[in-house]
Amino acid sequence: MVRLINKDNLKQVTNIAYAIMKTQELFTYITEFNNPGITPCIYAMWHENQFCVHGLPNRSNVNILISNSLDGQIISEVCERWGFQTCRGSSNRKGSVSGTLKMISKLKNGENIAIMVDGPRGPLHEVKSGAVVLAREANVPIVPVHWYSPDFTFIRFPSWDRMSTPLGPCRLLNIYGDPIYTEGKTDEQVAAEVKQSLLHLAEIAPEKFKEAKKLRLWKKKRK
Repeated sequence: MVRLINKDNLKQVTNIAYAIMKTQELFTYITEFNNPGITPCIYAMWHENQFCVHGLPNRSNVNILISNSLDGQIISEVCERWGFQTCRGSSNRKGSVSGTLKMISKLKNGENIAIMVDGPRGPLHEVKSGAVVLAREANVPIVPVHWYSPDFTFIRFPSWDRMSTPLGPCRLLNIYGDPIYTEGKTDEQVAAEVKQSLLHLAEIAPEKFKEAKKLRLWKKKRK
């Protein structure tokens, strides 16, 4: 079977992907709620909300872990054009260790990391150990992030992770949980806290969106 994406069309596919995302950015209005403003930190989100990195502050100081695959090359180049930094790694032991070491170095250098804690293949909404290990090794907090919009232009794909994305004009709210620290806790306890926080953010998101709407935060950001 011929791959739709290969080395011959990699540049063209990357340019198309970036053009689509850059165009959508013109119609994507994100505001924040309860961002603790801690640096360095690990922003933790579900895989379904991976595009909420669009609303993270100071993109040039945010690193995203991306696989060494061909598809990962496209994602990496798009993210870098979009203003983020990237760390390349893979699911095999050598690639995983390499990616982990790069991210620890970034955190100790005062930079932030964004991680999809149940990715890249699930199970859905089960926190894996990666973010916890990084937080413990670099001695930084984990900051849960969730995004939400009731607009009909906020859609979900029929994928395992139910990935969400705006498609057309869309108001979104990035909601942040309280920082989670690893000191004095087991890895299992930290993972449970992250999961509980992310689920709680999803519960309160509709009400917080209503509050942001009353305050007309999106109109203020467009000025």
